Amino acid sequence: MGVEMLTGRLYRLLLGPFQAYLWRDPDSVTLIDTGPVDAGATIAAALDELGLGPADLDRVVLTHCHDDHAGAAAEIREWGDAEVIAHRADAPVIRGSVPPPPPNLSADERGPHARITARLAPAPPVAVDREVEDGDVLDFGGGAQVIATPGHTPGSIGLYLPAHGVLVTGDTVAEHLGRVLVGAFNVDGEAAAASLRRLAALPAEVAVFGHGEPVRKAAQARLQDAVRAHRPD
Repeated sequence: MGVEMLTGRLYRLLLGPFQAYLWRDPDSVTLIDTGPVDAGATIAAALDELGLGPADLDRVVLTHCHDDHAGAAAEIREWGDAEVIAHRADAPVIRGSVPPPPPNLSADERGPHARITARLAPAPPVAVDREVEDGDVLDFGGGAQVIATPGHTPGSIGLYLPAHGVLVTGDTVAEHLGRVLVGAFNVDGEAAAASLRRLAALPAEVAVFGHGEPVRKAAQARLQDAVRAHRPD
């Protein structure tokens, strides 16, 4: 566990088998996803390592509603005045108003999905302070564009920071054993593949994923390779 600098402002927070990201501007700090329920202490330690405290956090952006991405959001929301941001379609799940939609699993996905979910505590409900839509721009990183990427969940989002050539894909895209590919455990596989194609059209140099190693150079080309390699079931 620890903190890994990816660019001058982007950090990966290693949360056991999971991960989150921190974007640090001179005047604000943004956490992208929170990891599972028990990740709060690790995130606080990571902030301390960077010379920050929990109260320095200005916003938490959730790429989607799953327990390994929103699990610690309720705890972190209690640290101070950080704004919690999520897409309109996933906000009711994050608030605890409705259950998450079940994924449409292939036969090969059922075993891994069961093993992963068995070790995840349910994310406690948390208020969503701002619901976003496709095309909204968040006030960090010179303007972080919200990219709606339905498929993994109805309200999955990516974040594109054109001023820095950085793309955050959430679970729409993953990296596994050196390959970039469409993410697993999707509610709608066709929609997820279409979202991958949309992300691959963005001129990103760096891409970071909900799961897997970041791509630090020529990220758009790697995403376009994933589009070409993808074959629908």
